[in-house]
Amino acid sequence: MIDIEAVKAAIAAVAGTRATVRLEGTRLGVVVDATGLDPKARDALEATVKMAATAPGVGEVRVVMTAERTTRRLIAVASGKGGVGKSTLSANLAIALSRAGRRVGLVDADIYGPSQPRLMGVEGTRPTAKDKVLDPVPTPYGVPLLSMGQLVDPGRALAWRGPMAAGALGQLVEADWGATDTLVLDLPPGTGDVQLTMVQKYRPAGAIIVSTPQDLALIDARRAIDLFEKAGIPIIGLVENMAGYVCPHCGESSDPFGNGGAEAAAHELGIAFLGRVPLTLSIRTASDAGTPPAAEPDDVIFAALAAQVVAWIGKM
Repeated sequence: MIDIEAVKAAIAAVAGTRATVRLEGTRLGVVVDATGLDPKARDALEATVKMAATAPGVGEVRVVMTAERTTRRLIAVASGKGGVGKSTLSANLAIALSRAGRRVGLVDADIYGPSQPRLMGVEGTRPTAKDKVLDPVPTPYGVPLLSMGQLVDPGRALAWRGPMAAGALGQLVEADWGATDTLVLDLPPGTGDVQLTMVQKYRPAGAIIVSTPQDLALIDARRAIDLFEKAGIPIIGLVENMAGYVCPHCGESSDPFGNGGAEAAAHELGIAFLGRVPLTLSIRTASDAGTPPAAEPDDVIFAALAAQVVAWIGKM
């Protein structure tokens, strides 16, 4: 005879209130709520519950893992041209959003020039897959990552046409992101096939445009804004990167890329101006070393940007 109360107590000891137990003859069914658990934690809990459910008289144990559907918002970080620091900003923004309480994942959608593995301190790692679905790679900053840079050999050029690149992006976005509620997409520069596929198929909740203050960068940033607006994707705001430089030796301030151009363009276009990120040696060296400054306790620059994004999401 099966002591069902003892079995329930054993399961409750490992799964708490997540588990519901039902006995039909000698068949024991356990439904476990896995909401909020990452894939590894979910698999570990399932194995532990099965072990706890094994008892004298039980002929078969069936464990069903369920989870509430997570409302996941995709935030695209884009620019009309390369070299404006979009990837560095994406990495730091993702970390700052995580520190602000969001459950964040990061997709390095820059298929041809992936840099997020280095920026996030996981260069050389490779993701695993289950049933042909990729599992994101954990990073030291609590932000799981997927990047084409984790799937190809370092330094290898990807001579792919648009459809192949778009298909690769799909694998990254459609991975097992678990309980992630915010997915930051670091898009390649420009307005080509990869951007169009992302906009049309995955419909980001909003887009952040990154530009330097100089006129040439702003011309291309306007093209990126136009792409999203034509597709009906809201523009969260514009960030002015590399805005001003303070000499670490003499303290004199200068503006090698100009000053205020992005803010003026934002006002002219009627979109929010999210702020400036200065051109500093510390941001560059920390990012190259895989230690993004947004992870530092005294960060205020990226925390301020993340606060505005969190506020924007809260109004949706």
